[in-house]
Amino acid sequence: MGVPKRRASKQRGRQRRAANMNLEAPNLVKCPQCHELIVPHTVCNVCGYYKNKEVLKVRSK
Repeated sequence: MGVPKRRASKQRGRQRRAANMNLEAPNLVKCPQCHELIVPHTVCNVCGYYKNKEVLKVRSK
């Protein structure tokens, strides 16, 4: 079983964790039907359309 020969320094652990901090904000596009910002390649939660076709029946409030 692999056991570390020396203790890993605080800097090494922090560098490893900090590598995940470089996340980017999601890319958003406008829905062609209702012009809301949505994640690309997903059904719009506001109008229920995907690729100019109604996929979901959205209840109005």
